[in-house]
This record gives sequence, structure tokens and C-alpha cells, in this order.
Amino acid sequence: MHDIRAIRDNPDAFEAALNRRGLTGLTAQILSLDEARRGHIAAAETAQADQNKASKDVGAAKARGDDAEFERLRALVATTKADIARMQAEAADLDTQLRDLLLGIPNLPLDRVPEGRDEDDNVELRRWGTPAALDFAPVEHFQIPGVVPGMDFQTGAKLSGSRFVVLKGAVARIHRALAQFMVDLHVDQHGLEETWTPVLVLEQMMLGTGQLPKFGEDSYLTREGYWLIPTSEVTLTNTVNGDLLDQAALPRRMVAHSQCFRSEAGSAGRDTTGMLRQHQFEKVEMVSITDADSGLAEHDRMTRCAEAVLEALELPYRTMILCTGDMGAGARITHDLEVWLPGQDRYREISSVSYCGDYQGRRMNARYRPAGGGKPEFVHTLNGSGLAVGRALIAVLENGQQADGSVRLPAVLHPYLKGATTLTAQGSLA
Repeated sequence: MHDIRAIRDNPDAFEAALNRRGLTGLTAQILSLDEARRGHIAAAETAQADQNKASKDVGAAKARGDDAEFERLRALVATTKADIARMQAEAADLDTQLRDLLLGIPNLPLDRVPEGRDEDDNVELRRWGTPAALDFAPVEHFQIPGVVPGMDFQTGAKLSGSRFVVLKGAVARIHRALAQFMVDLHVDQHGLEETWTPVLVLEQMMLGTGQLPKFGEDSYLTREGYWLIPTSEVTLTNTVNGDLLDQAALPRRMVAHSQCFRSEAGSAGRDTTGMLRQHQFEKVEMVSITDADSGLAEHDRMTRCAEAVLEALELPYRTMILCTGDMGAGARITHDLEVWLPGQDRYREISSVSYCGDYQGRRMNARYRPAGGGKPEFVHTLNGSGLAVGRALIAVLENGQQADGSVRLPAVLHPYLKGATTLTAQGSLA
């Protein structure tokens, strides 16, 4: 959410930033609503002052026995009271319109974010690792002989429809091992606090992190009015909703492994085979709550935390900075990590790490007291996948596949698999 005072003070800068997002004309609409709202408030206040004066004059007219003036003033007070109520109602309606408009406007990109329309305009920052030179034609994860017995899309579809899967046996165990490894790495080496949160949240929590009101179709709403979280960014970030923190307590760094639910409303026809894009999936999510001066340094730190997972898993990847047209609505800057998938012969996104500035802090009314004193400020927030567990499973399986249909597993997973190093071509651990 945006500060209306900042928009009033520098509308040209606000409009220029939105133009980089491909949005035009919103600043004029915002200022028009704001001007009308303030006009109604001022008029109501003036009328209230007139009513107060007339009310006093009514008493004076009554006291001196001036019945005609008494009746005139009493009628004026009644009329003014109705006018005040009308103007206050109109101001409240305009205030709601302005709030709804501001809630639906995306965050302003930092100057360093490249301008562009879609993923083709993203800019590569760096690469790590070299895709293995294979002496056989690699296949996608669900086609690897050793994976087939443990990745059951048919039963998933029978139970729940398309974009669901049932994992069994060794594949399910590798999936679980990946999540455990990621959480342990972030807690033990990166200093994040392990956190467990609900997957059902109130509407206000979805508003706080920006999934509502504009992107409700991407998530699931229960009959009881709860929302299923699309990621634990929603719950972790909203742990400070409405709070006033001490700056000394920041940054607050958290990590959670959770189920996530997305309708994939905008992805019809994309990634319909395999488990790359599912309605229900697991993620290990990182969230940081910082002060106004630490956000960008924390963004670099969080990116390195996600990169460290891929490096430990021996997975080649590249780090991208997203362009203005491909960046999420709540972000000021986003780094995407894209892992190499031999079966697709391309890099695919496995983590997005975003710095949101005070955009979510304002929506949540989450603030902190500066250590040196002064007026409380809104917190700055960051979130990032560390990593998407299902996509990490895909990457491990595809990059470790062997010519005989088995899969060589990364060394860091061996302790989580009771020493097993391989998924055999028959689908067991060995």
C-alpha cells in the first residue's frame, strides 16, 4: 500500500514509477479521489462549526423570547445536521474508494530493476555450476525408470483432479529428506528461526501481504471464510501484523516448511505434465522483518541463503534479476534462482527472493520504534523460497539421472536417507 502524502508531494515520480510497471493514469485518479474526499471532509467540518454556532444562537434566541428567530435557527440546525451527515457519508465512501484503489496498486520498482515486459527481459546476474555432459538422452523427472513407481499422477487425479500427485516409497522419502535438509541448513548455518504456522488464515492476513484484493483468484477460499495460504510468506510476515516492535529486535529472520495451495488460475495449458506446477505443494519459505535501512543488504543475504541450498545439492543454477513486467506486485526488487533441468534442456525458476520495502508493513500497520527515538516507522519485509521442495525434487532427480534409469543422490541427503546414495532403476533406495 502506498502513502497518499508521498503521492501528493511528488506525483510525477509516482507516475513515472508506475509507468515502468506498464501502468498509466492511476496517479491522476488517486489525486482526484483524494481531492474530492478532502473537500467533503473540509465542508463537513465547516458545516459542523456553523451548526455549533447556530446551536448556541438557538439558546440565546429562546432566552430573549425571539420566537421567530428561535424557529429559524432550529430549522437551520436540523438542515445543517442532515447536510453534515450526507457530507460525512460521501467522504467515507470516497475514502473507501481511495483505499481500495491504493490496495490494488503494485509496489514501486527500485531504479536498479531493469525495465521490460516479461521473463524474456529478465537479466542474468551470475551462474553457478556446469550442467553435466551426458552420454545419453536425458528425460524429464516423471519419465526416469527409477522414479515411475513412486510418482503416481493417475491416483492423484482420481483423488483430486488434475495438477495433483501421490508420492510413494523412495520418492516420497527423498521429498521429505529435501525439506528436512533445507530447514536444517537455514536454522543451523543461516541463523533463521524455525517456525510452524497455520495454513488457514483470515482475509485480513491475505490483505496484509498483498494477495488480496487483486489476486484472490489465485488462492482458495473455504466455505467458512478462511483462505488457504499460497505460501507461508502470508503467515510468517503477518506475525507482526499490527505490532509495534523495538528496532533492536530487528531483523527478525524466520523459516517455515509448509503445505501451499494455489489455483494456478493464470497457467492454463502450462506445465501440464509432471509435478512442476501443482495445486498443492510444499515449500521451505524464508521471511525477514527489518528496519528501513537494512532491507537491501538483507535481500542479498537471503538470496545467498537460497543459493547455498542449490550449491549444497550440487545443482547448476543461475541468478536473475526480474524486470518490471515480470516482478510480483508486492516487490520492489526480485531475484529469481533458476535451476538447470536436463530433461527440459533449460533453466526453470525454483526460488524467488523479494524485497518489499514498507509496502506490506503499511498494509499490516506493522511498525518499529527507532533506537535513537522519534516517530515509529513501518517495518520493511522480505520473502524468499529456500526452496520449493517439489521443484528441488525434480531438479535432484533430473540432474542425478543415470543411463541405466537410476538416480545418483546428492551427498548432503545421504544422512537423511540412512546412508542411501542411489535411487535404483527399480525405484528403491540403495
